[in-house]
Amino acid sequence: MILQVNDIRYYVDVKGEGSPLVFLHGFTGDTTTWSYVTSKLSEKYQCISVDIIGHGQTDSPEDTNRYSMDAVAKDLQSIFAQLQIEQATIVGYSMGGRLALHFSMVNPELVKALLLESASPGIENKEERRERSKRDHMLAENIMKNGIQSFVDFWENVPLFSTQQKLPKDVQERIRQQRLRQNPTGLANSLLGMGTGEQPSWWGKLECMSVPVFLLVGEQDEKFKNIALEMKERNSSFQIVTFFNVGHAIHVEEPRKFGTIIENLLLTT
Repeated sequence: MILQVNDIRYYVDVKGEGSPLVFLHGFTGDTTTWSYVTSKLSEKYQCISVDIIGHGQTDSPEDTNRYSMDAVAKDLQSIFAQLQIEQATIVGYSMGGRLALHFSMVNPELVKALLLESASPGIENKEERRERSKRDHMLAENIMKNGIQSFVDFWENVPLFSTQQKLPKDVQERIRQQRLRQNPTGLANSLLGMGTGEQPSWWGKLECMSVPVFLLVGEQDEKFKNIALEMKERNSSFQIVTFFNVGHAIHVEEPRKFGTIIENLLLTT
């Protein structure tokens, strides 16, 4: 369905009935990346997948301010209100995980639990954050200058996604085609507005969180395994769930196992 949200048309996919689960995809993703998982879980839950601003069938405005974490969190709050969601468990992957954490920090009363897949609270060191922002700006410029196909050629060979090369060729091609359908303006502005270098750091507030938080990481994703360990040091109530023989995009590499583990974790919240 299309919802009018604070001057932006958002595409939202809703399946099933029951306790609401909200799914937030990663950079270059859309609601279809959750299809297997939501089809399974919608037998018991209401699964709500959102095309984040600049992605999928949601609008890609020119104004980069419209992509800030605060602005997108307000959009998500409006989506909750329009769908009459009083409280939900949020499943967020990578960029979507950062958004889920940000949303939980500013709207804790709306969040029942967080399941963060390969996500971070941002970058704590200001200098490192500035450097990351510079790299994100350069990548955004390249997207607008060289086009979506050149960017996808580059993106699918980023070391972070190397484990996806073991996926069946038809699955790899489906992922590629989904990325090629993205709007270059939307992707570029997502980097400029809600990239890791632009978002505020929440490291200093983790210890204050009281909602259940599950940190889902792939065994072969060293960077985000370490981030999860550091997050747990800040708040010992966080639970780390490790998936073996996979990398960054767990729900893509092992969708069946991911859906089963999510279902088991939901029984504990």
